[in-house]
Amino acid sequence: MSATPLPPLGQPPPPPGTDGAGGLPPPPGTDMTGICFRDQLWLNSYPLDRNLVFDYFAISPFYDITCNNESLRSRQIHPLDMSHLTKMTGMEYVLSEVMEPHLFVIRKQKRESPEKSSAMLAYYILDGSIYQAPQLCNVFASRISRAMHHISKAFTVACSKLEKIGNVETESDAAASESKTQKEAIDLKELKRIDHILSSLKRKIGAAPPPPPYPEGYVPPSAEQEKAPDDVLASEAPPQLDPIIDQGPAKRPRFQ
Repeated sequence: MSATPLPPLGQPPPPPGTDGAGGLPPPPGTDMTGICFRDQLWLNSYPLDRNLVFDYFAISPFYDITCNNESLRSRQIHPLDMSHLTKMTGMEYVLSEVMEPHLFVIRKQKRESPEKSSAMLAYYILDGSIYQAPQLCNVFASRISRAMHHISKAFTVACSKLEKIGNVETESDAAASESKTQKEAIDLKELKRIDHILSSLKRKIGAAPPPPPYPEGYVPPSAEQEKAPDDVLASEAPPQLDPIIDQGPAKRPRFQ
């Protein structure tokens, strides 16, 4: 096992939870939501329960040694003893939620009197890893920013889809108009062709023959009767007999 090198004379030892090679961790109370702490050697040596969880939290960079809990530890008193913490004023840590051995929630608060204290920050230990809980305003800002990003992306995709649909409709309308124009042109050509055929047939066949003469005894209607209204003609003139159909019974030949 490699030993941790001692610091040079005249310099204080590195704080718990650091190896002394890198820079010092940020001071407690600042935004440290981007880091976590885990000491596997400590977890392998001690059980993580409500009695020893504060000792594990005290070796992390999230711990502030100026708290009232450190004063109790120096006097060999359990650092989470509320009977002593309520008699003190200042900054302190309390254990608010416990789900042994997986989850422990530690709240940092400022005590002004035995009955009054205001919360400052919260930390949680999840399966041996210590995290700083983000503040509610930061959570809302992050969620709103993420929602706005996805909404903007959705509108961009929708606009691109609409542009593609518009282009397809324009192309389809243009194709339909072209096909309609072609169809009209084809119909006009067919009409001219039929007219040409009919005119050539008319020249070959000639003019139509005159109508046959009226049969004997048939009197055609006069011009005055043609000009008279239909109801007057129907009331005054008797019904005309068709010269072809209404000729009475056919005459039969006599056989002797």
